[in-house]
Amino acid sequence: MRIAVSSAGNTLESPVDPRFGRCRYFLIIDTGTLAFEAVENPNISLGGGAGIQSAQLVADKGVQYLLTGNCGPNAFQTLTAAGIGVITGCSGVVSDLVKQFNAGEFQTSPGANVPDHFGASSGVADSPMGPGMGMGPGRGMGGGRGGGRGMGMGGGSGRGRRMGRGTGPGTGRRNK
Repeated sequence: MRIAVSSAGNTLESPVDPRFGRCRYFLIIDTGTLAFEAVENPNISLGGGAGIQSAQLVADKGVQYLLTGNCGPNAFQTLTAAGIGVITGCSGVVSDLVKQFNAGEFQTSPGANVPDHFGASSGVADSPMGPGMGMGPGRGMGGGRGGGRGMGMGGGSGRGRRMGRGTGPGTGRRNK
């Protein structure tokens, strides 16, 4: 039987990537022989529709089941329409998941387990969760460096370069 696993890396010893549509790789695995193909996910940075596009990619590989951490409603619908059983809530190392799958320890999920656009973020990081999953620096949560000079309560020295075009006092031209 052929299964697909959302993976953070391209080996069986890689961790499961909890994001389906935006995972780094899909490992397409023959559960009997453990032969596998690592498919880099071309949909990882799409602005929208990554789940649907990824579901179509997986369906084209002829798998019967998908094992992943999270799957949104549009991807779930696309996968089940293609006859693929979706198993969510997976974590750990890919090779361990295959062993658990072969032992019959999983059941297919009744539906999506996250809302639309759950795994979307502004970029990709090396970690399985990627960026945008917390309050990291520079994400609008206080990444400023205090470069301002105060609240305008005096202290300015008035050393501008007189770039204005007016003819009034202080503009660099004399009134005639």
